[in-house]
Formats: sequence, C-alpha cells, structure tokens
Amino acid sequence: MQLQHLAVVMPAYNEAEGLPSFLREILEYVAPLADRVSIVVVNDKSTDATAAVLAELQTSMPQLHVVNSAVNRSHGPTALAAYRAGLELAPDAIVHVDGDGQFLGRDFVRMVRALEVADVVHGVRQHRTDPWFRKALTATVGAGVAVALGHRIPDVNTPLRAYRPSALTELLTVCPADALVPHVHFSLAERRLGLRVRYVAVESIERRGGSATGTMWGETPRTPRLPPKKLRDFSKRAAAEVWTYSLRPGHARHNRST
Repeated sequence: MQLQHLAVVMPAYNEAEGLPSFLREILEYVAPLADRVSIVVVNDKSTDATAAVLAELQTSMPQLHVVNSAVNRSHGPTALAAYRAGLELAPDAIVHVDGDGQFLGRDFVRMVRALEVADVVHGVRQHRTDPWFRKALTATVGAGVAVALGHRIPDVNTPLRAYRPSALTELLTVCPADALVPHVHFSLAERRLGLRVRYVAVESIERRGGSATGTMWGETPRTPRLPPKKLRDFSKRAAAEVWTYSLRPGHARHNRST
C-alpha cells in the first residue's frame, strides 16, 4: 500500500537523549511507504533539553513538526494532543508511538501495511524489558477488559498503533478529552464500534533514554524492585477513569447508536 501522506505522531517528555536516533530510524523505514511523511512530536513541557534537541533536528528534518506544550499535562493528554495535531495534517494513515524509543523502525512498515485490511492496527509487544510491575499492570488491565468485553485484547495499552483517519476521528469522540489512558479507552471502543482491528507482533526494546522506567514516574534506578509512588498513584486514578467512562454498565458511550 503506497500512501500519499503518512503521519507519525509522538508524545515526548524528557527524551532528549534518545529522540534523535529514534526519529531518524523511523523516517528511514517509513519514507518509502508514502509520497509524503510528517512526524509530529508534542513536547510535554520537558525539563531537559528535549525542546532544544527538537529545534535543532528541524533544521535537517523538514518532515518534523514540533508542538511545545505550555504546561506539563502528562502522557495521556499529550498523546491525544499529538493525535489531533496529526489529523490536522490530513494524512492517509496515522501511526502513534511514544517518544521513549522502545520500538524498532522496521516494525512500523509491518504496522502500516496491515492497515490495508484494517481500520486499526495494534503493535503487540514481544520480549518486553520493562520492570515487572509495568508488565503486571498491563496484564491486570487486560484481564479486566477481557471480563468486561468477553473478549481478550492482546496488549490492551500498547502505545504503538496505526489508524485510518476516519477510525481515529471516531475514537477521539468517545474518549475523555484529557484521558489519562486513552489507549485503554480506544481498545474498548474499537470492539464496541465494530472497527476492523489487526494485531501485529512487534519487538519491544529498552527505552533509549537514561532510565529504564521513564522519567514521567520520577527518578528511579534502572532495575527498581517496587513501582514508584507516582506510578502507584497514577494507576489508581487511571483505574477509576476507565471504570467511569468505559466499563461501568450504562455509562460506556462506545456505541454507534448513541
């Protein structure tokens, strides 16, 4: 499938160290797939040199569009802002990935090609190197979603996803505007909306920055034994959000008839 215009959208927070190589790798692999490629990075008020690194990259990478947030909004709202910025460019397809660089450029090709027969494509992470508690959290969320839907969704919160713009536009209408975990809401909505979803196994690697867990959860060692307090607090708020908007009987709005 040769596209006219492909957009890659990305939220980023304190990823100055890994962004240059990751963005170049993505562009190397996706450039042959479309006549035009755009990469949109929304910088969530990073406290490191992310803004400066992105500004420098723009001088040699005309495909790069940078949005610098005025305030730090956290991952979920920043991912949603990246999606909306990507849609404004009117592409034929959109790929989302987090800025921590935990994926390989070659897998983007398989994701985009899978859109030939799908509305949405999930990159299902293999051989994850994340700390045990992040993998346990994903498994717990996945189990809850399976009970609610009567259908298991592989890697329910994966950040590597590809969309047809029409499907993404519809998903955004049924997701809270400032959702903490938009991809969990999306995964639930995709099933209820009857969208065609495909799952592609992708390699998961260590994040390309300096911390194994990511800077959004605070300073932690590369091999933490317990989840950081920020992550514990976030998990509680995210669980309440998913229950309120997407799981509680009578309150889920993910239906074409509503």
